[in-house]
Amino acid sequence: MEEVNVTTQDIEETAPAESMADYAGEIDSSMREISVGDILEGTVVGLTDTEVTVDLQYAAEGIIRTQDYSGDPSFSVKENVHPGDVVKATVLKLDDGNGNILLSRKAAEEELAWDNFKTLMDEKTAVDVTVKEAVKGGVVAFLNGVRAFIPASKLALEYVEDLSTFVGETVPVYVIQAEKEGKRLVLSSRDVLRDRRAAEKANMISNLKVGLVTEGTVESLQTYGAFVGLGNGIDGLVHISQITNTKRLKHPKEMLSVGDKVKVKVTGIKDGKISLSMKACEETTEAPRRVEEEHVQIPKAEKLTTSLGSLLKGIKLD
Repeated sequence: MEEVNVTTQDIEETAPAESMADYAGEIDSSMREISVGDILEGTVVGLTDTEVTVDLQYAAEGIIRTQDYSGDPSFSVKENVHPGDVVKATVLKLDDGNGNILLSRKAAEEELAWDNFKTLMDEKTAVDVTVKEAVKGGVVAFLNGVRAFIPASKLALEYVEDLSTFVGETVPVYVIQAEKEGKRLVLSSRDVLRDRRAAEKANMISNLKVGLVTEGTVESLQTYGAFVGLGNGIDGLVHISQITNTKRLKHPKEMLSVGDKVKVKVTGIKDGKISLSMKACEETTEAPRRVEEEHVQIPKAEKLTTSLGSLLKGIKLD
């Protein structure tokens, strides 16, 4: 076997040539000017029980104390932070005493969040949050790491007697108030649920057809008619004149009671309002006349030659 001798010169000649230009980005990044209050982006490279180390592509590394990582009390650095995560954090100090830059992800998250809250509010965008605790007058949740309040009156479509039943529940919300200066963030789940129910109702109404006959439940009685529920939150009005053919009513209660099951026909749909008729479902055909038969006793024939006239003799025909 022929021996091949490789010299240092050969390696240098075959290796790709590197120049300062190849490191220009890293050099510029490491030499850039950083000030307190700046929001920097970096990559998590290490973590302990007390702090997270971030590579900032700078001459010094960044340190985020665990208490400065998130405003959500349920947040766990061990469970929610991993090497390789890209984070944004605000500069608190240029030197933490050990030559590192002291950062706060919580401060950056809040700073960036308020602009997002304003957009969510202006565009009326629904987002999901998890209720963390019940407090006086409502419940607390966290949105993008910021503490938010949901008033009891804005928590559900119906009155909630025990607010603690919502702790741990995920609910859809709108941002209805976002004051950065006072750090006041107010959410509403009720408004989202109301809009979704209205949309579902409109969709179901659009699928109803005039002429449909169905069964409903009397929900309320008014002087002008009865409101009948058709299911899924949809109801329609049976005008008093459309309740019956049999008589003229002064008030629907003469024939109906709340809770009655009634057969109705859809007679009109306009602007989301449904007109119904019970009268249209009533039988319109007359009952057949009763035929009375007259039983005639035919005398027993003595002879087979008895004539028909003899048999009918004495029978009076009307």
